[in-house]
Amino acid sequence: MVSVATAPLSPALTATPSIHQSKMIAMSSPVSILKSSKPVGIKRKMDDTDMDFSPSIPDDLPKHLDKRPRVTFDDKNTVRTFSVPSDDPFTDTQGKSVAVIREEVRRAIHRHVTAGDSEAYDQIKEIFVADPKKADTGMQAWNLPTHASLKNHLMGLLSHIASLDRNCSGLVNAVLDSEWLGRDEAYVKLFIRFLGNLAAAQGTYLGQVFRMLTSKLTGVSYGTGRLPGYPVVQPSEIYARIHMALRHVMRLIPAGSGALSPILSHQFPPHPDPAKCFLAYTRNLIKIIQYAPELQSDVLALITEKLVKIDVQIQVDLEDVEDEFGEEFLLEAPNPDEELDDEDEDLSDDDEANERGQEIKSNIQKVDGMLDILFEFYSDPFSSGTAADKENTLSLLISHFRSIILPTYKSRHSQFLLFHFSQLSPELVELFATECMDIISSKSQPGLMRQSAAAYLASYVARGAHISGDVVRDVFDLLLTHVDNLQADYEPGCRGPDLRRYAPYYSTAQAVLYIFCFRWRDLTTAAIEGDTIDQIDELEPSQIIFPPNVKEYLHKSIYSRLNPLKICSPGIVTQFARIANHFQLLYVYPLLETNKRLRVTSFRSLGNLGQVGREIRASDHLGHQLDAYFPFDPYHLPRSRRWLEGDYVEWRGVPGLDDDEDSDSEADEDEDDDDDVTATDEE
Repeated sequence: MVSVATAPLSPALTATPSIHQSKMIAMSSPVSILKSSKPVGIKRKMDDTDMDFSPSIPDDLPKHLDKRPRVTFDDKNTVRTFSVPSDDPFTDTQGKSVAVIREEVRRAIHRHVTAGDSEAYDQIKEIFVADPKKADTGMQAWNLPTHASLKNHLMGLLSHIASLDRNCSGLVNAVLDSEWLGRDEAYVKLFIRFLGNLAAAQGTYLGQVFRMLTSKLTGVSYGTGRLPGYPVVQPSEIYARIHMALRHVMRLIPAGSGALSPILSHQFPPHPDPAKCFLAYTRNLIKIIQYAPELQSDVLALITEKLVKIDVQIQVDLEDVEDEFGEEFLLEAPNPDEELDDEDEDLSDDDEANERGQEIKSNIQKVDGMLDILFEFYSDPFSSGTAADKENTLSLLISHFRSIILPTYKSRHSQFLLFHFSQLSPELVELFATECMDIISSKSQPGLMRQSAAAYLASYVARGAHISGDVVRDVFDLLLTHVDNLQADYEPGCRGPDLRRYAPYYSTAQAVLYIFCFRWRDLTTAAIEGDTIDQIDELEPSQIIFPPNVKEYLHKSIYSRLNPLKICSPGIVTQFARIANHFQLLYVYPLLETNKRLRVTSFRSLGNLGQVGREIRASDHLGHQLDAYFPFDPYHLPRSRRWLEGDYVEWRGVPGLDDDEDSDSEADEDEDDDDDVTATDEE
């Protein structure tokens, strides 16, 4: 089988470049890529952020402030003479007005680029590099820029945005890395305006702007939003400011989504990060879809890919530690009311078993939380959308299922998004069942895909509580017919049962047996005539009758040279044999006894193995039987299982068969108890 370590993202159902195929926008010269051809300096209406990004300079300035100050500079770019009234609202504590600082910034950039004189240029960098948190500790607080100075220098840079080409990357990086999220609203607006104009006028910085913003979506680091002299900014407001900036930049640059898509993929938290980082980033990715709908398919494919990868890792880890932790640990789920990143801090360094257990629990929390977010996101179009909205949304889910989930061996929970939403209407049920059936019957599909699709369809029909009896019978008949067609193709050259050569046949046959075990009631003539499940359970075994084609096709397949009961999972074969015998449909116990003495390897011809055979992963220790892998087995994740209430068919015993065996089992236990008592008395 395969794994999803580097599964590509699905570009399906969108014209937007995929995450792995999009190229970063790069410009060697300051060329604007705005919607409008107007110069960057022209004032625009910022309706996309519902905020006023115009400079904070009143239109009704006093006449003495409206005039250009008289300023002269020496060669070192320092002010020699300057006169400004003391009541100037745009003068910082050093006595410099906005106009003066704007000119200083211009000259500093010019001398840095043309003459290599970077003294004034470096001084401006220091203003943005300075750590504002030092003011709270008293460390060099005297050397920190004032709020007015910081704001005025940012306005100066904004005025000369066209000059900030690659030669000024150091200064630009200092600004991008500076603390802005914890400052007042006016400064945040100005900073976002700077980001938008920078990315629009200097395309080479677009990727840096996106990386700076998206890097903050995995969680709010300690101290962010808590700057000396400013009100505390809550994490929810910090995220809102980041999204405001992203939305503003993307509205200015419509082509920006192509550059943002691969950056979102790259910024996804690495595997060791705590669950809270994964959930924060997932929620923020969903938020991006609201103002960048063209990224919906890419973003959802990205989340699904990461989700499946962790989901598979959980199953691998659980199998590795099952003997160490026992059944109780495997069934233990993290408390959904606890913090998602809670870890036991009293573990010793050499206690690898407990550390491994904590890692598994953390991964379970990641999968549980991410799925809960996705369930909530997808529920909206299904609950309030039109029929077309529902079909389009399910088609998107199916595209990700086909490209990411289906090729993945041991995905355990991710597929339940499809399980839930596809059952909301008969039309959606048919859409998903048809997709699986098309894959199963397509000879152009790899054997692994056909085998997985058969397992998914069988588990879906067997376990779906909202799948009608008509659909059960239709799918069962289609699978029976397909088994018969494959038998006609394979049997003439068949020497005996061989999973490697005839995998599509055996996976489809196992799907038939599995559906029969769970939904045999829907396959009876009584169900066809309209009897309910409860009414069928009241019938005597001799009154349970199946349509003639069911017995005909099953008998023909089971007693063929392909011998599916030898290859299919023993647990499923045993249960099928019990039910078929109970209702006098088929009596296969002699064949099962014969199969115990049959060596499958004697029929295997290594020289005739094709591509399908090389792809098949024989699952058990003998290497010749199918796994009992059915993807919609019981779902126990504590947070997200609420979405699946009422969706699931639990195992329902066979009246008369299971009842008799339960009575026999209880009698055996009573006899054992009696023996124990007798032995004790004798002692």
